[in-house]
Amino acid sequence: MIRLTGFANPRMAQSFVDYMAIRGIPLYMAQEDRLTLLLEDDTKQEMVENELKQFLNDPQQPRYRAASWQSGHIDRGLLWQGESLLALLRQRAGPFTMTLSLLCCVIFFAMWLFGDLTMLAWLGWRMDGGQFSQPWRWFSHILLHLTLLHLVFNLLWWWYIGGMIEKHLGSSKLLVITLISALLGGWLQAEYSEISFSGLTCVVYTLMGYAWLRGERDTEGDVFLPRGLIVFTVLWFAISYSGILGASASIACIFCLTAGLVMAFIDTRHQRYR
Repeated sequence: MIRLTGFANPRMAQSFVDYMAIRGIPLYMAQEDRLTLLLEDDTKQEMVENELKQFLNDPQQPRYRAASWQSGHIDRGLLWQGESLLALLRQRAGPFTMTLSLLCCVIFFAMWLFGDLTMLAWLGWRMDGGQFSQPWRWFSHILLHLTLLHLVFNLLWWWYIGGMIEKHLGSSKLLVITLISALLGGWLQAEYSEISFSGLTCVVYTLMGYAWLRGERDTEGDVFLPRGLIVFTVLWFAISYSGILGASASIACIFCLTAGLVMAFIDTRHQRYR
């Protein structure tokens, strides 16, 4: 066994072990004065030490947390020692991610205060086609959420994927993806639905498609989505077609997911699979 390094923080040690595990290199932990990482295969020593150096330079990179999700060890402690929830939120989300999240929460409270129909009348998509005289309606419908579950579900995905994209590709990239998906999703739902619609769902599916394919094509990048989550997405589509979300929402989500894949393909067209 080759001794690599010692950790005072067990959560950090587990995070690196999980990351190397999904890379196909098992590491072992031994309790000494500190938690020591051990490597059995000496042919992998140089590569593991290089990865360890990158990890120690920035252990809070999203790819390390995602590795814990994939390995099933995320329940051993989401927050590292000394890391507050507020600090985690700020670290994973840029100004646009946080601003839109706050707007959704404020508008959800306003819907509770003034009534859903009032806020839909102010911000919802005009089902009579009168969008051009009130252009904010092309996009403001994504801020409306009719239930707390709907709001929480969308904001968790928005923070997880949108924050990752903003942190590593910039606010302008996330803004462009959001505007395209809001416009596309709104138009599709208005085209195929006879009822008012709302929420970030179409934006979330666009982000899912974008992050997954970008991660597949740019394997050294920091924007990716674990394959297990894409499986979850496919299953959720199956549930949607059973009637829970409605056909119009399902059609819009499929097209928005596809739009995310197309944007990721365009952005990584010069990348090679590695």
